[in-house]
Amino acid sequence: MPTEIFFGKDQIEVLSKQLKKDGVKSVLLAYGHGSIKRSGLYDKIVSILNENSVKITELPGIDPNPRITSVAKGAELCRENKVDLIIAAGAGSVIDCCKAIAAARYYNGDPWDFFIRKTSVKKALPLCAILTLAATGSEMNGGCVLTNEKTQEKLPMGSVRLKPKFSILDPTYTFTLPKNQTIAGIADMMSHVFEQYFSYPDASLQDHMSEAVLKTVIENAPVVVAEPENYEARANIMWAGTVALNGLLELGKEGDWATHMIEHELSAKYDITHGTGLAILTPNWMKHVLDEKNCYKFAAYGRNVWGITEKDDMKAALQAIEKTSDFFKSLGLPQKLSEIGIDDSKFEEMAASALKNSRIGTFKELNKDDIVEIYRMSL
Repeated sequence: MPTEIFFGKDQIEVLSKQLKKDGVKSVLLAYGHGSIKRSGLYDKIVSILNENSVKITELPGIDPNPRITSVAKGAELCRENKVDLIIAAGAGSVIDCCKAIAAARYYNGDPWDFFIRKTSVKKALPLCAILTLAATGSEMNGGCVLTNEKTQEKLPMGSVRLKPKFSILDPTYTFTLPKNQTIAGIADMMSHVFEQYFSYPDASLQDHMSEAVLKTVIENAPVVVAEPENYEARANIMWAGTVALNGLLELGKEGDWATHMIEHELSAKYDITHGTGLAILTPNWMKHVLDEKNCYKFAAYGRNVWGITEKDDMKAALQAIEKTSDFFKSLGLPQKLSEIGIDDSKFEEMAASALKNSRIGTFKELNKDDIVEIYRMSL
């Protein structure tokens, strides 16, 4: 884990030291649609950069489902301005986009080539992530997910070369988040844990760490919803989101990732919030794949995370799935695709697209009919 983490209130102050340490002369400052300006974070970053005589090139307007067009634009800006560090100030979408920019800077072809496995990352610009939303864990891993508007595809790619050099995690930056963003982020980080927990082979330590992350989220999520400026709750949620996908929980295991790949089709076609889609799909994926062979795993989740006392594994598993669904509902997350304006007109198309580049699911492999059925269960 090469990423250095600076966690806590006012850790933005370390930025100056890091710039001097690495001899940074020119940065690309990338962000979304203005929330860092409203919060004052933008002014703080610019002030520190100016104090260190660092040239600033800006890339604003990165979308929640980041587009490959932003990557091409950012890579060109990096070349033109001899950028030697990218600062991604925002949520996982901004950080993901900047990872792709970091790779595309040294590639002369179409940046989408990385996502369709036509090429791999040979070299990348260093990246600093300043996190403003706890969700994706992108601040400490080498993965990213981008959307191609022309092809209506949303695909992942990754490399150890794309792990941020350092990341600044100040929970106070999440105080002013709208509720819908906070709860979607919570669903996203929980889904990351599920994708690694429901996988083979069983690994006792990693599984218990996963259960601890889930319990931490479940305990603190209602608090941040009720008290948005509760520092301890926000801090616990932020760190849980990082640990959920920094590689620690998946060591020695092959994650499932079926729910994510199925959801990518939804957010590619309908531009919905990723975490919202995951909250709708996850309980239905659980119900669909549950069988006599794997029910022990769902039962363990129910007993160790939710405190379920049922001794029969299948009954305990079903209770655990119900608890999961009820928890998402209690936060205010949608329960059905129809609630967010999605019908069944593209289910067949999305299922076929999901399987186009690779098989789906390792905990239980899914075919096209399985994926369509999960969509229908979620309708």
